[in-house]
Amino acid sequence: MSKRLAKQLLWWQKTREEEEDLSVSNMASPSGCSHYVRSCFLKAPCCGKLYVCRLCHDAEENHQMDRFKVREVQCSECQTLQQTQQTCQQCHMQFGEYYCDICHLFDKDKKQYHCQPCGICRIGPREKYFHCEKCNLCLAQDLRGNHKCVENVSRQDCPVCMEDIHTSRIGAHVLSCGHLLHKSCFDSMITTGMYRCPLCMHSAWNMKDQWVEMDKEIAESPMPPEYHGATAKILCNDCQTHCTVPFHVLGMKCSGCGSYNTAQDGGLIQQPQLIRVNVPLFIHSF
Repeated sequence: MSKRLAKQLLWWQKTREEEEDLSVSNMASPSGCSHYVRSCFLKAPCCGKLYVCRLCHDAEENHQMDRFKVREVQCSECQTLQQTQQTCQQCHMQFGEYYCDICHLFDKDKKQYHCQPCGICRIGPREKYFHCEKCNLCLAQDLRGNHKCVENVSRQDCPVCMEDIHTSRIGAHVLSCGHLLHKSCFDSMITTGMYRCPLCMHSAWNMKDQWVEMDKEIAESPMPPEYHGATAKILCNDCQTHCTVPFHVLGMKCSGCGSYNTAQDGGLIQQPQLIRVNVPLFIHSF
């Protein structure tokens, strides 16, 4: 048996003996968990159990831990239960390189900072982000004055996975329409060929090159003669323009902005023309 394994087993046995009426998650370890690098356990204010983090707690229990109400932690080195602080009062073990006494977040230093308007900690560095008051969210500095504001946008769930965005550890992607998706959900959209915001149907990125290709494809694929002159009313999902354009099964181009991200609004205005076949009035016999 390796020394490291023996040390971990000894620590586990000691914890089991001294825990009394406190239970410790079996996911806990002196080095932290899959979510955070830390050397302590949080005592859940809701159930009194010890977990490395709130996410480990929420995955095991049928309720959620309120991070802001955590008042006690247990050192993973000496098992001393104590008030929340960055360093163990007994063995002086540092619980985390970064510590927030509001969120009670312990973790490896990732240039985190606590954003008061957001109410939680964000991964920084702080100088590379700003808090948009209308969106109520921290955004990268290059989006300052360069994004469409949607009020309290981060308080909405991700429209792809329907999970929380505001407190998620997964980064968010800001679409040109102002709506948010998890970065991983946005990447999945790209791989599956989805190019529109699931909420407002606006193009999720600049589609100019794709529209040029669509122009070429439609020019090379004329409609049958009976559809020549047929038109339809459309609504553009990108600029909200209502217009009447030539009908084509491959796509109908907005006359306002040139986008093919359009939806047909009603049937054809000019119905397809039936091809007349000349039939002789009399049948001659020979």
